[in-house]
Amino acid sequence: MAIQILLVDDHKIVRQGTRQLLDQFDDLHVVAETATGEEALRLCGQMHPHVVVMDIHMPGMNGLEATRAIRSQFPDIQVVILSGYDDDHYVFPSLDAGAAGYVLKTASGEDLANAIRSASRGDIVLDRQISTKVRNRLTQSQRNNPSTEKLTERETDVLRAVAQGKTNKEIGELLNITTNTVQVHLRNIFGKLGVSDRTGAVAHAIRQHWISLE
Repeated sequence: MAIQILLVDDHKIVRQGTRQLLDQFDDLHVVAETATGEEALRLCGQMHPHVVVMDIHMPGMNGLEATRAIRSQFPDIQVVILSGYDDDHYVFPSLDAGAAGYVLKTASGEDLANAIRSASRGDIVLDRQISTKVRNRLTQSQRNNPSTEKLTERETDVLRAVAQGKTNKEIGELLNITTNTVQVHLRNIFGKLGVSDRTGAVAHAIRQHWISLE
């Protein structure tokens, strides 16, 4: 079954171009498009797409507000931000709002397609340029931050890798552990942080300042 996609951008030419890019892939299907966050929320309730590709700057309800509302009302629907901005004050609030990914509009069609596929599986996916911003911002020393004491050193390593947008396989290769072990660590992290998925774990890390915005 093809991944059902909703496009949200207030520029029609951008929506048309994005649709044309995604139409090249047999496993992706754009079911609707809209120019507003309010309409995006309504369409999510009506069509229940798998992934919403969301712009940030829109009149009325902006992309951050729409993402937060969608993730709150429809937790099974993933949101990938497609933006022309790589500023920290857009990137991190987007993840905190529940976005499963952040891709720049300079990305290729293949990169966007892969981001949508990853998000549909529940993975965090970041543009390479965005991933560079996130890298090494998760606090290394738990002793300097009592709020991270309940995570083991290995769990912190896994969470750091998740925040960089790495898949379970990539995390396993990075830490020299099996994919099954990565999944065990993730379950433990979710349980300790009181979240249900990778997006929630990264958002928690941002709120707790484990990922610095400085």
